[in-house]
Amino acid sequence: MSLNIGKLRSPAIQLRHLVKKHFSVSSQVSTKASELFSEEQQRQRENVGRIEKIEVRYLGLPNDTTLIMNRELSTPYDCARHIGEKYCRQSALALLDNKTPWDMRRPLRDSCTLQLLNFTSPEPHLANKVFWRSCSFLLGAVLQASFKPEAGLYLHSFPKPNIKSGSFVHDVVLAQEHWNPTVSELRTLSIEMIKLSQKDLPIERLDVSSDLAVEMFSDNPFKREQIPSVAAGNNGQVTVYRVGDHLDISKGPMMGSTGLLGRCTISAAHPIRDANENAKFFYRMQGVALPAALRIGHFAYNVLENRSRKLNSAKLPNEPFEDAAAEQVA
Repeated sequence: MSLNIGKLRSPAIQLRHLVKKHFSVSSQVSTKASELFSEEQQRQRENVGRIEKIEVRYLGLPNDTTLIMNRELSTPYDCARHIGEKYCRQSALALLDNKTPWDMRRPLRDSCTLQLLNFTSPEPHLANKVFWRSCSFLLGAVLQASFKPEAGLYLHSFPKPNIKSGSFVHDVVLAQEHWNPTVSELRTLSIEMIKLSQKDLPIERLDVSSDLAVEMFSDNPFKREQIPSVAAGNNGQVTVYRVGDHLDISKGPMMGSTGLLGRCTISAAHPIRDANENAKFFYRMQGVALPAALRIGHFAYNVLENRSRKLNSAKLPNEPFEDAAAEQVA
């Protein structure tokens, strides 16, 4: 979809055409950060050294089976490829030893039992939380790509998922006060979420040092401020996720691919006036979505859309980070 820039009301907050002629400084920074991610990912793989085998006992349909995989290299996604292609497409996350949620593309460390969870499981709680968290992450990617540089956009954080709240969230900072997006602008963001889903991009996880994380997020003062607290609670490591060239910080886990996202609406942008400072204005972006595997009627989805417009009550970014780290970095 091509946006009609001339019809948007606020030149400082205009959403830009997503084409090369509007390639922005933020896009260049994202590419550099992604390159750092790739380099560290390759370095960690090379540091594995001698390949050791582990025994993964898969429990589930079509049959329980034992797989011999490579320690620190093979992932639950690799296991799913041995079981059947549809399990690669449908699985949102893995459950190790019946207790530990695990990203589909995160290397396995030891022998374990493995279950693959999807959104139609009898007990979908874990998968639903992963879906909500992933939607917040993907919304950040869309926002980063959709705003012109002069908007002064910074991604701040997204709180831990609370499905009962009725919306997923991403808190952002803009250079302009009193931004009130039109229905058309929100619809454009919704369409960009769907486009991201249609690309079926992998969502990758990497644990990095705090120094490397600071380098990855050198353009974002809010992320740099958060990194010491995140690392202090994670043995000096910072967990970073990537989709395309977009990176963000999250405890995870996330779903393994954007293709698991189905119907989606970016429904509201609430100003967070108490957090505003030094010409930086905070907004809580909210949306609602369904997994691609789930279908509901128009009326029922409209109810969900309306509910998602209400201000989400999760902790706000103006609260001291040291006191709310668990809430702010989901």
